[in-house]
Amino acid sequence: MPTAPYAEEARARWGDTDAFRESQRRASRYVAADWDTIRAEARGLEQALADLMHAGVPADAVAAMDLAEEHRRHLSRWFYECAPALHRSLADLYVADERFIAHYDEVALGLAVYVADAIRANAARTGAR
Repeated sequence: MPTAPYAEEARARWGDTDAFRESQRRASRYVAADWDTIRAEARGLEQALADLMHAGVPADAVAAMDLAEEHRRHLSRWFYECAPALHRSLADLYVADERFIAHYDEVALGLAVYVADAIRANAARTGAR
């Protein structure tokens, strides 16, 4: 498993959660090819969301919400069960933490806000509170 630059921070913030423990358990079993797949899937989702944003598609449009749902499923498939309410909490983090903003905005300026808005719209669509 690659060493994340913020591993200790993550452990301090979420180490006592089931999601963190599950993520650690799953990630410990991944080989380099798995990590390549995970990164490629994530990049593909980010680029697809950026393409929608650049095309002027609102973040609460079905196409954007569907990609947000794919993002949620990606997290559930590879790391931990990410219920829509938890996903919405991640959206808040994506626009509150400058490191996430920088990550998404490296793909496309404004993408962090767009992704967060699409995730929130998708969570609302599912009835998540």
